[in-house]
Amino acid sequence: MDSSGQDVKARGALIAGASRGIGRALVETLLQRNDFDCVFAVARNWDGHSFPADSRLHTISADLTDDAARDALALTLSTHCKQLDLVINTVGFLHEPGGQQPEKSLKQLNMAALQHSFSINAGVPILLAQALLPLLRGHRHCVFASLSARVGSIGDNRLGGWYAYRASKAAQNMLMRTFAVEWKRLNRDSVCLLLHPGTTDTELSAPFQANVPEGKLFTTEFVAERLLAVIAQRSAADTGNFYAWDGEPIPW
Repeated sequence: MDSSGQDVKARGALIAGASRGIGRALVETLLQRNDFDCVFAVARNWDGHSFPADSRLHTISADLTDDAARDALALTLSTHCKQLDLVINTVGFLHEPGGQQPEKSLKQLNMAALQHSFSINAGVPILLAQALLPLLRGHRHCVFASLSARVGSIGDNRLGGWYAYRASKAAQNMLMRTFAVEWKRLNRDSVCLLLHPGTTDTELSAPFQANVPEGKLFTTEFVAERLLAVIAQRSAADTGNFYAWDGEPIPW
């Protein structure tokens, strides 16, 4: 029990960006299992989104771009669990209706687009790791995974375009790889992973699905199962690496 007399559970999982898409499917999949005492579903907005009742589930509203909100989140979590054993960040930005879109050419790029993409795609995962670090220490297997994208691979970039999205995902990869090095000193059994989910049938990919090859547009349920399987296959020796949904490594 904690100082207030509340029962503090032993094992916890947190999904950021849990109100829809892959994040929601991950929460639903975890609730079908018995791996965790607590499952924390974090989202900026829960309007119209809910899960079936489950005593292990805690839904939390938090804007993860806000410093105070991340600190408040960490404090809330500490009252429910001693340590987080799994964190998966699915928060990301590609486009917005009537607003920022992926650039087709250099002339479409501007500072506002770069700053917005970097704030969400690179800033949120590393600053979430910073806020949660007290719950990630210890001497047991613990995973922090964040969704990246194959287009964030410098070595795999053969088509060009999508400047802000590509660069912000590449920046996330470097930030999380650097975090993996530091985290290893605090928890030898830590595993930090960058994951490419493949093209998934979500609002994020909806405007870009026309040219997706047959059989390559995945459901959120399939992707959730595959990502959790990839995570389960990884050990501390794999920390700081970048994998696709099928477990294949992706070049930086």
